[in-house]
Amino acid sequence: MTRLLRTAILGSVALTLTACGGGGDRPRADLAASKVTTIGVNAYLWRAALDTISFMPLVQTDSNGGVIVSDWYANPNMPTERMKLTITILDQDLRADALRVAALRQVNRGGQWVDSPVEAATVQKLEDIILTRARDLRRAAIAG
Repeated sequence: MTRLLRTAILGSVALTLTACGGGGDRPRADLAASKVTTIGVNAYLWRAALDTISFMPLVQTDSNGGVIVSDWYANPNMPTERMKLTITILDQDLRADALRVAALRQVNRGGQWVDSPVEAATVQKLEDIILTRARDLRRAAIAG
C-alpha cells in the first residue's frame, strides 16, 4: 500500500511540475522593450515627446543626445503669449526620471516680448502627458 501511495504522490507532483514548466502558450515579456538599440534614448519617450509637441515648430532634434527644442509658439487664441520648450530624455529606460521638460514663456507688452514665469504645474502636466503617451506606445508594441 505504501508503494502505491508513494507512486501516486510522485505522479501528481510530476504532473504539477510539468504543467508549470510548459508555458508554450504564455506570451513572453519583451525584456528589451524599455531599452533602445537604434537611437541613444528610449524610443517610446522620444516618440511620445514628438507626438505631444507636434503642433509646435521645432528648432532642434537630436535622437542620440535626447534633446528636442521647439521654436516659440503662440496659441492663436492667446496671441500675446508664447512658449518655447526644451525636452530632454536622459536615459534608455522608460522611467519618469528619464524625462525633463523646461519651458520658457513670454508675454507681449507694448510690442516687446517680455519673459514671464511658467507655472510649475504646466511643466509637470507636460511631463505627465509625455509619460502616459510613452507607456501607451509601449503597451501597444508589446500587445502586438
